Amino acid sequence: MKVVVTGGAGFLGQRLIRALVARGRLTDAAGQERPIEQIVAIDSMQSGSLVVDERVGYVNGDISTPHFLQHVLAADTDCVFHLAAVVSGAAEADFDLGLRVNLDGTRALLEACRRQPRPPKLVFASSVAVFGGALPAVVDDATAPTPVSSYGVQKLIGELLVGDFSRKGCIDGRAVRLPTIVVRPGKPNAAASSFASGIIREPLAGEPAVCPVEPDTALWVLSPAAAIAALLHTHELPAERWRASGGGRALNLPGLTVTVAQMLDALESVAGAAARARVSVQPDERIKAIVQSWPARFATARAEALGYAGDADILDIVRTHRATLTPGAAA
Repeated sequence: MKVVVTGGAGFLGQRLIRALVARGRLTDAAGQERPIEQIVAIDSMQSGSLVVDERVGYVNGDISTPHFLQHVLAADTDCVFHLAAVVSGAAEADFDLGLRVNLDGTRALLEACRRQPRPPKLVFASSVAVFGGALPAVVDDATAPTPVSSYGVQKLIGELLVGDFSRKGCIDGRAVRLPTIVVRPGKPNAAASSFASGIIREPLAGEPAVCPVEPDTALWVLSPAAAIAALLHTHELPAERWRASGGGRALNLPGLTVTVAQMLDALESVAGAAARARVSVQPDERIKAIVQSWPARFATARAEALGYAGDADILDIVRTHRATLTPGAAA
């Protein structure tokens, strides 16, 4: 079995590849379990420590380039995890870049899948940013997506394309709407939600952090481990079970509703008052406008019925991240 991971050199891509290597087997679109013989990680750049395994290969390139994708996917790709994206803040700041990567790149990838001799499975990492504007107090499986950011619009279009290519029999596609992932290791990025990891990660490393939203701001969050488990579970769900669950090809994932204040309480509980004191609140109207357009409370009955699970609480997420900071721990 050949597996392609776009955004494969990134944080989630590397965690996913590590999990795939450890797992060793996946089911194909026909429902047959097969050994993973090749994992191809596509990314626009590669840096830092990458997963090394004889089954894993890395390719630099632009996913919006059809000829590049056709060469990498060739005619032997069985499944694709599509994680590559220009993140929320960057997509808002650079409209053309967001369109090229998030929209044109997704379309080019789907077209490359369409040319496979057998329809591959495709798992698309979407986002809760597809929701926005006037929303109910709790978003549920019947709530219509109404994005108010370029990133959200681009992700929603991606979902619709995944659904239509699946309807046409080109792929077996599944789109999952990821909550804000906390805690991401590494450095801050251009995502509007980047601060949600920074206000935990930096203080635990003894560094100051700036929070651009008020402490009562609520977020819908998910840990990295739970996100990877969700992506794998999405891939392994039988096609008939996915279809029977209703709701089309896109799914809201379980998560936790937490306020910034609760995140800082958890930080203090794990690392003490000195760590919390390293966080300063400096509201940024641009970031606030994006973050506060996202819903923070969900009812995820469909996902739960399909066997998805979220995290226990924010304290457990912070403790788990701190444990990765010990020498020899996995990132």
